[in-house]
Order: sequence, then structure tokens, then C-alpha cells
Amino acid sequence: MKNYAIKLVWFTTVFVFVFAGLCQTTVILPVIMGLHIIGLFLIPYMVYTVLKDDYTTTKTFKDWYEDNPVKTLDEDEN
Repeated sequence: MKNYAIKLVWFTTVFVFVFAGLCQTTVILPVIMGLHIIGLFLIPYMVYTVLKDDYTTTKTFKDWYEDNPVKTLDEDEN
């Protein structure tokens, strides 16, 4: 996921923000409709790519967060 899928997610996110910004300007309607049609295919493709990506990890919910590690969730706090 770090290679292609995450780049696609970032590209799609930027595309949506640019599209939303252009909708607030006086860009001609065919350009807006063309970008809308591209977005109609881009967003489902991004979702499919992320769901079908073969990314695996050894982390579990017991590992907690990497920036705030906890030994295990099963241990009682004192």
C-alpha cells in the first residue's frame, strides 16, 4: 500500500479539493463536467485499489499506537 495505493489516495484527495475549489470559481461548465466525470471513475477505482491491495502487517490491536506504545492492553494499570 505504501507504493501505488497511497499515492493514488493522495492524488484523489488533491483532485477532489481542486475540483471543489474550481466549482466555486467561474470556470466554464464543460471543464467542470469533465472533471466530474473523471472523479466518478477515480474515486471507485481508488476504493477498489485500496481494498484489493496485498498490504500485510504484523501489528494487532494489542500493539496500540506506535507513537504512544502500551505494553499490552491486557495488563492492568497501577
